[in-house]
Amino acid sequence: MKSIKNFIFLTFLGFIILFSSCDRHVLIDKSMVINGVWPKDKPGIFKVEVTDTSKLYNFYLNIRHNNNYRFSNLYVFLQTRFPNKNISRDTLEIVLANKDGKWLGKGWGNIKEDIIVLKKNLRFPIKGEYEFVFWQGMRKDTLKGIEDIGIRIQQVK
Repeated sequence: MKSIKNFIFLTFLGFIILFSSCDRHVLIDKSMVINGVWPKDKPGIFKVEVTDTSKLYNFYLNIRHNNNYRFSNLYVFLQTRFPNKNISRDTLEIVLANKDGKWLGKGWGNIKEDIIVLKKNLRFPIKGEYEFVFWQGMRKDTLKGIEDIGIRIQQVK
């Protein structure tokens, strides 16, 4: 009986270690909680320290929205600040629903999650701290229905 308890304990401990360990290939995977109301003046700000410029990365934008979101797309402004203080700006259109109004994201119930590929196989040009800032770019001062916004940068394996 004691060996069965030890086996169950060690198996449980193994699962905890396996699922709680960090993915070495993920540079950043963070989200900002918006709670269904995203004002134009509340950006999502994400900082990451880059130490290796030889590796390739894929960049993702994660959007979680609820069924109260009224639009089929979402415009987002992205500002990237490089370690040398240079800044680049992009306007992104994210399609969240098809022509029939069916949500493209995955999820059960009221919440849908969209993982959008921004760039693939990209290298950071210089070492140092990068800052990624996202603003909603819709024609509404306060956008309803967005739950959170996040960024994931993952090393290409």
